[in-house]
Amino acid sequence: MHPLDKINLNADLGESFGAWSMGDDPAMLDVVASANIACGFHAGDPLVMRQTVRAALARGVSLGAHPSFPDLQGFGRRRMDLSPPELEAGLVYQIGALQGVAAAEGGRVTHVKPHGALSNMACADAALAETVARAVRALDRDLILLAPAHSALARAGERAGLRVALEVFADRAYQDDGQLVPRSQPGAVLHGAEACWPHVQRMLEARALVSVTGRHLPTTIDSVCVHGDGAGAVATARAIRAGLVAAGIAVVPLPQLPG
Repeated sequence: MHPLDKINLNADLGESFGAWSMGDDPAMLDVVASANIACGFHAGDPLVMRQTVRAALARGVSLGAHPSFPDLQGFGRRRMDLSPPELEAGLVYQIGALQGVAAAEGGRVTHVKPHGALSNMACADAALAETVARAVRALDRDLILLAPAHSALARAGERAGLRVALEVFADRAYQDDGQLVPRSQPGAVLHGAEACWPHVQRMLEARALVSVTGRHLPTTIDSVCVHGDGAGAVATARAIRAGLVAAGIAVVPLPQLPG
């Protein structure tokens, strides 16, 4: 494990679509160091993608693709059974689209983080995780795969020879096996800085995921994910960043972490 003097703070952004608005992206971009930008399959559209890329670059926030299942109506949170070729093609399509937008703005996509049900399934399903890793590698072997700690997705990325950054979630509870508590269960989602920051602090101090039963699963922690689409999200993210800085931990974009 590397010394914990630097860490990344990331958020899922660019999730507005047409006339539908999601979150306060400008405010979140003032807090986080890396942005996971929706690529059109669960949210986002070409204009939103370009606006988000432009705003992130103006703040020195690194760019990441946030691909999903093709599920606009369900916000990418519905499980889908796609063949490996179909899933891989969809991932290449989405990541490639953001790469094009970034290039037009003088930037570069440096990481990929799957969204929603795709991420949840890839964290538990080794074959699905391999497909995700294969798609990322096919586009650019230098892309960082941002994956949950103790996940099949992280292991698949490592096997594919990708650089993998391990993240923990500030606002999600963990089961004893390291998987997220399903959103359908009470206590799965934490709300407000008073709940989220102590949760993050416990994991950083333990260098481990800490489950709802108190079980510790040791891990490197490269990044903390703060979600930007709920009430009080910006205030919570600010409090977490302030806590990290007060602890002497610099918040940096993913590419600036030790490789």
